[in-house]
Amino acid sequence: MAADTLTVALISECFYQDDGAERLHARLRQAQGQGAQLAVLPELAVLPWVPATKIARDEDAEAPRGERHEMQARAARDVGIGLVGGAIVQRPESGQRFNTALVFDAHGELRGTFEKCHIPEEPGFWESSHYEPGESLAPVFDDFSMPFGVQICSDVNRPEGSHLLGALGAEAVLNPRSTERATYERWRHVFIANALTSCLYVLSVNRPAPENGVLIGGPSIAVSPSGEVLLETEDPVGIVTLDRNVVREARTRYPGYLSVRAEMYAEAWRHAAPAATASAQKT
Repeated sequence: MAADTLTVALISECFYQDDGAERLHARLRQAQGQGAQLAVLPELAVLPWVPATKIARDEDAEAPRGERHEMQARAARDVGIGLVGGAIVQRPESGQRFNTALVFDAHGELRGTFEKCHIPEEPGFWESSHYEPGESLAPVFDDFSMPFGVQICSDVNRPEGSHLLGALGAEAVLNPRSTERATYERWRHVFIANALTSCLYVLSVNRPAPENGVLIGGPSIAVSPSGEVLLETEDPVGIVTLDRNVVREARTRYPGYLSVRAEMYAEAWRHAAPAATASAQKT
């Protein structure tokens, strides 16, 4: 595979059942056989959709490098493919729990993590009952042939995150999610807008089916920096090849060539933060 491309598999399947490890190995082998260098799982794919209720169980979370972490690392290493997975990770020192993306290379080595920042709390998605919001933007992962960032589900609905990742050098945003089929069209608009305005690829993979009364479902999608939908499928494995030259070209065209004005926006956000905090405290 050319150094300027990255072939990604979007795997719309969950792996928390007794045969989960075996099925994950099989899906990763299938993806690799179709040319994928990196696979992306849905949000919390190694757990049932626990935010269906407000009941948070101790067994849903694990310490860093816990059992679910090791299961995903082992699958990546055994197959020889990069993997974006995840788990609910609990910090030993504070007991805080976070919905955490885990990025493994093809040797099963952890290259970095990201904690979901924007946490819903509504029927079927009682997420703040299960984990807290992270406080840091995703790093740009540059251990693969294309630098990318991660946004977990609702994070993609704050487009400044995609814009910042693009400004920091990411050429793709990978978005594991768990969303209802009825809301898919709204999410689709967001994916396209973020790709166009951030001048990067946006890829998202969903949990595949209803769980515990929550009507989860809807396609995996990949959008190019021009806003073109490259892949939209409900197949368990969707394959798409990303090309760095497409990103470079997009950033020479409108709106890509517009200046970022980072200092201006940083100053404006500095003034906005106290007002946003005060508003949140009133609600």
